[in-house]
Amino acid sequence: MDRSLFLARLMGPTFVAIALGILINLGMYQSMIVEALHTGILFYLSGLLSLLAGLAIINLHNRWQADWRSIITVMGWLMTLGGIMRIVLPQVAVAIGSTVYSGRAATVVVALITGAIGAFLSFNGYVRRA
Repeated sequence: MDRSLFLARLMGPTFVAIALGILINLGMYQSMIVEALHTGILFYLSGLLSLLAGLAIINLHNRWQADWRSIITVMGWLMTLGGIMRIVLPQVAVAIGSTVYSGRAATVVVALITGAIGAFLSFNGYVRRA
């Protein structure tokens, strides 16, 4: 199977599930986000996991083509940079996270964007035939 299809099939449903989880359980996720935005071992471990996943994606799929596959590469780079930020500059990462997740509406917007990316990747991974 093509790497792009494999990663789209892996990332797409995961992003959709995350988005649905946030939208269905908004209050609980907002509490979890507030907890997660405190520096500590969980913050560090989330950065480490994000860095590892991002590096795996960009090492397997560093493709800059003018089609849907570039989204996978961009997501890999964002995960890598986010992981590095949480490990090297945790205070900056907390400030950015606090700004992004500043309220209920912002959390819903992030969930909708995540869900849209997930649906798009799922469509391209499972439905669309090149």
